[in-house]
Order: sequence, then structure tokens, then C-alpha cells
Amino acid sequence: MEVHTQLGHGFLEAVYQEALAVEFSLRRIPFEREAALPINYKGQQLATIYRADFVCFESVIVELKALRKLSGLEEAQLLNYLKATRYPIGLLLNFGASSLEYERRANTRAQESA
Repeated sequence: MEVHTQLGHGFLEAVYQEALAVEFSLRRIPFEREAALPINYKGQQLATIYRADFVCFESVIVELKALRKLSGLEEAQLLNYLKATRYPIGLLLNFGASSLEYERRANTRAQESA
């Protein structure tokens, strides 16, 4: 919320990503930026990988958007990231609207594989 409060809406996604990295550092939140998310199929890692904007605490995917309105494709992208990694939580943050939009998704499959 601090990044949206300071910058407002209208910037490119890359600006919000850089600002959020600064904010995570200031708050001592452990994160990896542009984190590679390997995909496995029947025990084999595929050459194709996803890239999440952030992975925080080695288990929470944070995906950023700068769109006027989320369409549902963005949520599907986040859900695919969660399926691929089996991480338990994903956050979708949209900085493009006049008010910060956010969605939290839980990966129910993460608990099944644990």
C-alpha cells in the first residue's frame, strides 16, 4: 500500500516493481526479484520456466500489474505459478487502478503435497 500511496497510479509495472523492492528492503522482508519458477512434468523439469515478479519469504508469490482493470487472465497466471511451485500463497497487486487492487490466493494443492 505504501508504494501506491507514494506513487499513485499511471506508472509502468517496472517502476512499481523497483519501488516495491526498495520497500521490501526497508521493511526487511526477504525477497527474490524476477524469481525463476521451474515447471515439472511427471518428475522431469521442463525447459520452460515462469518468472514471478517476487517470491517473498521463500514461499509467497507476489505478482504485479499496472492495468486499469484486472481481466481474470492475471489471476489465472498467479494460480498457474502456485500450481507450478506448490507454494501456499500468492498475491496479485494491481497498481494501475486509482486505488490499489489486490487479491490473495491460496494453493490448496500445497497442503496435499506436504
